[in-house]
Amino acid sequence: MASWQTRLVNFNFADTLRDTARGHGDRLALVDGDRRLTWGQLDTAVNAAAQGFAAAGLVPGYRVVLLMANSVEFITSYLGSLRAGLVAVPLNTGLTKTEVGHVIAHSGARIAVTDGDLADKVEGIRVVRPGELTGHAPLTPQTDPEALAVLLYTSGTSGEPRAAMLTHRALGANVKNLADLGEDRMGPDDVVLGVLPMFHAFGLNAVLGWAVATGAALILERRFDSTATIDLVRRYGVTRLPLAPPALNAFLARPDLKDALETVKVVLTGASTLERGLAERFEQATGLFVHQGYGLTEASPGVTTTLGEDDPKPGSVGRPLPHVELRIADELGEDVEGDDPGEIVIRGGNLFSGYWPDSVDGPDDEGWYRTGDVGYLDADGDLFLVDRLRELIIVSGFNVFPSEVEEVLVSAPGVREAAVIGVPSEETGEAVKAFVVPKTGAAPNPAEILEYARTRLARFKCPVEIEVVDHLPHSVTGKVAKGRLREADR
Repeated sequence: MASWQTRLVNFNFADTLRDTARGHGDRLALVDGDRRLTWGQLDTAVNAAAQGFAAAGLVPGYRVVLLMANSVEFITSYLGSLRAGLVAVPLNTGLTKTEVGHVIAHSGARIAVTDGDLADKVEGIRVVRPGELTGHAPLTPQTDPEALAVLLYTSGTSGEPRAAMLTHRALGANVKNLADLGEDRMGPDDVVLGVLPMFHAFGLNAVLGWAVATGAALILERRFDSTATIDLVRRYGVTRLPLAPPALNAFLARPDLKDALETVKVVLTGASTLERGLAERFEQATGLFVHQGYGLTEASPGVTTTLGEDDPKPGSVGRPLPHVELRIADELGEDVEGDDPGEIVIRGGNLFSGYWPDSVDGPDDEGWYRTGDVGYLDADGDLFLVDRLRELIIVSGFNVFPSEVEEVLVSAPGVREAAVIGVPSEETGEAVKAFVVPKTGAAPNPAEILEYARTRLARFKCPVEIEVVDHLPHSVTGKVAKGRLREADR
């Protein structure tokens, strides 16, 4: 058993890379376009990044914004910041300048590492390009597993930003849980596609983190493209294909799909809901079972998976990962009997420590965390998702909070009231639909409202449809009755 799996104290998540470099130093670690790095070379580059941060005067606990696409530079900056004892703040590259500004202010970040024209989205703090921070300042060892490692923003940020506080312990526990899956665990002979964005918990710690800890080669791609992605799979003999559901749908248009994926052993989805019909069509076209998982940023992110099951059930998101406890609770927090649905409540070392900056709303005194998601367990312990208690919409794996979109829409000319719901989408899993009520005497144009929203919201948060209505249904407490909107929209 590797040393990182047994450490209970004196642990920094970047230690996983050092351990892998010692055991597999000459093996391929990363492919990024024409660049190839071994694990030994990557460890050296991460150490240089860590020393560069220290030489710039950054001390343990300082927050560092990472605004970059998937790349060698993202990985060296991320792991370098952890090795230097800093707190990485990876941001969605699709955020607007205003949204990035909200995160910078909320997190108190001291510096931002960016590439390309993304630097134009950052103001008010020092901006550097990867590699610009150089020096050989001694590092202050950060070996407390409970020290904060990452802030991951789980909402859009122009409303009320919320950042999950992930410690070195939580990151390491998630990777250990995955490593203990049994026959379906990843190993150094695997080749993994790294197209899921690393500013998302799935890409950051269920893909990158797992690969770093096991020595599997990671083939980086900045954005999904069905043709380019298939070319990478073929060229490098990819064995593991972690993808968001919309990517599976895009693949289905290819007549050569089965041959193109002949080296693939595992297809795994997560981050957003997988429609069962899509999974069946993909399985029929390729002969590959589509494994599902359930997770959330607050769990770093893994909670359940169908990996490791002899006969996974269609529609199930699997069973709890090793070392993760899960139960179904009613409104009072008591266990639900039988297979009735209830709120999913979880416990494990991979859980976050609450939300920045005060550790609020984290696990309770006994370690249990109420996810806000509704599901049920069958007699075999397999989890089936039913709904969300929260009104969260997940577009291509990214969280969209309706209140944030609604706040923008009601500020648009001619709009008096707005409500947003999630609607099914083959392309993105879910999409945003908006209902707007005009101000008296106004006649707002949906196209003009959408154009207004696009200047204030990241693209994935913008509605795909805006319906102008005379009024919105309300509950007796005055809240918009979104259940009735969904029923009417079917």
